[in-house]
Amino acid sequence: MNENLNSLIERLVDAGFFMEQAVEILERGMIERVLKRTNGNQSEASKALGIHRNTLLRKMVAYKLGGKRPQARPVTRASSKRKAS
Repeated sequence: MNENLNSLIERLVDAGFFMEQAVEILERGMIERVLKRTNGNQSEASKALGIHRNTLLRKMVAYKLGGKRPQARPVTRASSKRKAS
């Protein structure tokens, strides 16, 4: 396994990838693979990856992997009308 990682690192460096790009490739690939193995179960996937479910969702949205942020509820305000005294 270590040999495979070293080979991957060599290919990324030789291809001129910046570290940020390499991290994105690795994160995206791992997230896709684990989501496939867990049949899209985000809770199981986050446990397998060792990250919080909210972090997984944020990364899914960032990498356009089908993660959808819940819609924020509109803020309801109490009536501010005051009775005239």
